[in-house]
Amino acid sequence: MARRAAFAMAGIALAGLGAAAARRKLLGRALGLRPARHRVRLHAHIPVPMPDGVTLMADRFAPVGDGPFPTILIRTPYGRSSELGPLGAIYTLGAEMFAERGYNVLVQGVRGRYQSGGAFDPFINEAADGRATLEWVAAQPWFNGSLGMWGPSYLGYCQWAVAADPPPYLRAIVPMITSMRFSRLFHPQGAFALESSLRWTHLVRATAGHNGHLDLSALWEMSPMRREPALRAGLNHLPLAESDRVTLGEPVPFFQRWLRERDPEGAYWRAIDHHRDVGRMRVPTHLVAGWYDIFLSGQLADYIALLAAGQRPYLTVLPNQHLDTMVIWEGLRVGLDWFDAYLRDEPDRLRQRPVRLALMGSPEWHEMDHWPPPAKTTRYYLGRGGALTPGGADPEGGASVYVYDPSDPTPGVGGPVLSAGAGRRDQSTVEARGDVLTFTTPPLTAKVDVIGPVRAELYIRSSLPHTDFVARLCLVDRLGHSSNICDGLCRVTPGKGTPQPDGSLRIEVDMWATAQRFQPGQRIRLQVCSAGHPRWSRNLGDDSPLDQGRAVVVAQQTIHHDAEHPSALALPVMTYLHE
Repeated sequence: MARRAAFAMAGIALAGLGAAAARRKLLGRALGLRPARHRVRLHAHIPVPMPDGVTLMADRFAPVGDGPFPTILIRTPYGRSSELGPLGAIYTLGAEMFAERGYNVLVQGVRGRYQSGGAFDPFINEAADGRATLEWVAAQPWFNGSLGMWGPSYLGYCQWAVAADPPPYLRAIVPMITSMRFSRLFHPQGAFALESSLRWTHLVRATAGHNGHLDLSALWEMSPMRREPALRAGLNHLPLAESDRVTLGEPVPFFQRWLRERDPEGAYWRAIDHHRDVGRMRVPTHLVAGWYDIFLSGQLADYIALLAAGQRPYLTVLPNQHLDTMVIWEGLRVGLDWFDAYLRDEPDRLRQRPVRLALMGSPEWHEMDHWPPPAKTTRYYLGRGGALTPGGADPEGGASVYVYDPSDPTPGVGGPVLSAGAGRRDQSTVEARGDVLTFTTPPLTAKVDVIGPVRAELYIRSSLPHTDFVARLCLVDRLGHSSNICDGLCRVTPGKGTPQPDGSLRIEVDMWATAQRFQPGQRIRLQVCSAGHPRWSRNLGDDSPLDQGRAVVVAQQTIHHDAEHPSALALPVMTYLHE
């Protein structure tokens, strides 16, 4: 229901049917929202002073009627609707729909973006500016004493930045497709999230100036015709320290710092990451995630951390990637219920069970009491001829060998990346390469529901002490088409993994998590390779600094899969009581 409603809503919005109020009414029905109660008045270009003298600009969407009303704060680097022209319609739409249902909605531009003053340095000022904004809201005559925060991605980070030791009037937050720990995103397993980082840098720089508005020159810079060739050149360039210059014509200080700051325990990331403050976070939280989102791993870790800290967070996981419109619409729906419950004291708006997951490969949504659900770890063992079988290792399985050349890195197609090409994609071009191994089950005779964290346990040998191994879970349909479900990378360095008596190494690859139904007649496949370019920075085969390496060294890679080396794909398989 939620998925169908979201797609209907998106389609209506794009079609631009009818007058604005009529369009919002149709959208509200598509999402199953409670009826609108108020007309909306826009108060634009409101100055919000910061303690250091900088002024941040905001718009307030106010319900017309007897107030005061509870308030929803949205802090964004992507522009207010008044700054974005026609592209601001989606921002206006969501804010107006909250306001029609009895909420002040304050949309504020963060420091250094568009018409807000100061200089933009990602993440650095959001805690101080956010707290100053909360205090400013609390002093306004239109504020009734109840405040919530809402929004995706960077807008969600702005919520985490003020969630520790919150003021009593901050009563609910809805962080969507985001995380309280950004170092995990930028430096996964010692690699660098090259594509997502460079694409976001390009977006920020393309919309940096332009007299505080999104003008034609910015639209041209963001158009695929202009953007994609420039990004392709930067993503394929070595050393990485020059990627931003190749793409944008000049180095970008924050991108350069991300490349240099590789220690998640260093001062830079300790100031940005907020997971260490989880014990001081007492705001009711509803997290909205996506199975193909770049923040999925971090957001699931956030949920578990909040639970361990004694909180009762809610979690909704959608079958989507970071840029899917459905995330916004579903976030609007669950956000309204969350704010009704905590800002308007209507607890009956909450669903009974806190976790709700889309089960991909089926029309089902599963609700449960916590994540991850109880599941049986089932190992599918790698074997001769690309076999993948449960029940035990192949006694004479032998080994599979491939050559990885960083000058022609194995591409990553789809998956969790900040790109329109993210999500589930056909893997035929990847699997046709000589540097990719595949291991596949026979056609399944019964459905297999995989819900939870996925990992690969591999016994490997490499000609190099510095190398990568990528493991990817795929679904092969009845026609033989392979598509990606979830994956992960292990960056091997001296001391990583468990040495074996014969000189091989046992490693585990965290392949993130999923909720996927494999239907009868379909097959389960494991891909193994040594890169996912340009999602992850390629391993050049030496120990050169991440941002400076130029030379490449070819690696001879071996995956052992016999009784002494039981390489396996470990899947969390659900067993239902009614079966």
